[in-house]
Amino acid sequence: MPRLLADPPSRAVTIAGHALSSLAILFLLFDGLIKLPPLDVVTTTLAELGYPAGIERGLGLMILICTLLYAVPRTAPLGAILLTALFGGAIATHLRIGSPVFSHLLFGVYLGLLVWGGLWLRDPRLRALLPFRRATSSPQGASS
Repeated sequence: MPRLLADPPSRAVTIAGHALSSLAILFLLFDGLIKLPPLDVVTTTLAELGYPAGIERGLGLMILICTLLYAVPRTAPLGAILLTALFGGAIATHLRIGSPVFSHLLFGVYLGLLVWGGLWLRDPRLRALLPFRRATSSPQGASS
């Protein structure tokens, strides 16, 4: 009978997951909060990316809501999904304007790996859903 939950993680794995998640949360809180007050650097940067004026606060609130959902263990998977959508939009924006690949275009991928990696390490339900295992050889006499 298949098991519904993966083995309990070691303490080191759980701590690593919380550390990765905390890094992502801190960065995203900063990113969301900096968009709330009318800062010239934010307005100028968003204009250079092709976004209309006045979008800053709404974008900041969206980032903060998604981040808070990710920070709460019970809603962390939903938060990770919503943050992934947000990162996809950022990647599309940088692709559209021809930003440098490794520093700008792939930054959303790096954040996504941080968010999902941290969640995978700290949440046994996600590890059960997405198990990473080494390939095992089939038993003798079994046909493929």
